[in-house]
Amino acid sequence: MKAFPISLRLLAGGLCLSLAAMAGAARAEFPERAVRIIVPFAPGGGTDLIARTLGLGMAKELGQPVVIENKPGAGTVIGTDIAAKSPPDGYTLVLATLAHAVNPSLIAKLPYANETAFAAVSLVGRGPNVLVVRPDSPYKTVKDIVDAVKSGKKLTYASQGNGTSAHLAGEMFTNLTKIELLHIPYRGAGPAMTDLRGGQVDLFFGTAAAVSSFIDQGTLRAIAVTTPEPSPAFKGVPTVAATVPGYAVESWYGFFVPAGTPAPVIAKLNASIKKAAQSPEFVQKVEQEGLVITASDPAEFDRYVKAEEARWRKVVKENNLKTN
Repeated sequence: MKAFPISLRLLAGGLCLSLAAMAGAARAEFPERAVRIIVPFAPGGGTDLIARTLGLGMAKELGQPVVIENKPGAGTVIGTDIAAKSPPDGYTLVLATLAHAVNPSLIAKLPYANETAFAAVSLVGRGPNVLVVRPDSPYKTVKDIVDAVKSGKKLTYASQGNGTSAHLAGEMFTNLTKIELLHIPYRGAGPAMTDLRGGQVDLFFGTAAAVSSFIDQGTLRAIAVTTPEPSPAFKGVPTVAATVPGYAVESWYGFFVPAGTPAPVIAKLNASIKKAAQSPEFVQKVEQEGLVITASDPAEFDRYVKAEEARWRKVVKENNLKTN
């Protein structure tokens, strides 16, 4: 048997090790299994709809199923905390909303810290909230609501939980109009709208994604949008600011993963989200509901959320906003 020089044996051995390492890396390439998106609300609301629609497109890009898990409660804190405490391997994302930026100012003791518990992946989109009532409601304008309360009427407004955009929209409304509305928090927009349509509550500052289909069906009536300018998706619907100067609330949706998730994994998730957000299915679903798609890089989203936290910290303090 012919003996090979030691240098050739070492080269062959090194090549084998390299090939084995490459094979191992290929086997371990993310993702190897299903990815889950935690929605910190009950099924049936705008966040749930966006997660499920985006999840289909993400699954095509990632080559693995994307599973939606609804973990509602405590103004998104329950679901967000589950995400914060999940392994930082890219297999768990949370679809966050305005509540993510507001809760640190609104809640004294959170079980996680936004600054250290999460890594930003991508902003998805931004849009208005819409003040809606039942079709048979006597309130047809913002002024009708203000006048009714000032004349002694006791009105309630629903939200999808403390610290959510619907809650903050209602709190800012009461602070600027100097009227009292009773806040009724739910575990998601779906249950909130069920009680609104059933007559258990009077008003709802719902996200555009949550309420637009009900407006189209005629089962809810839009009174005003919460953005400073009218929304093209809700033609003829005035702004709250037209009656209440200085009023402005915007809802948004974006993905986070647990801190420590490897940068290449975040990059792959970001690419799948951007691609899914550009799909005709997603664009058609959300643009008609007032959502402006703004899929971003992780650093852009991180800067946006920090700016939102600072803005709402000021609003919460100046208006003495509290959970109830």
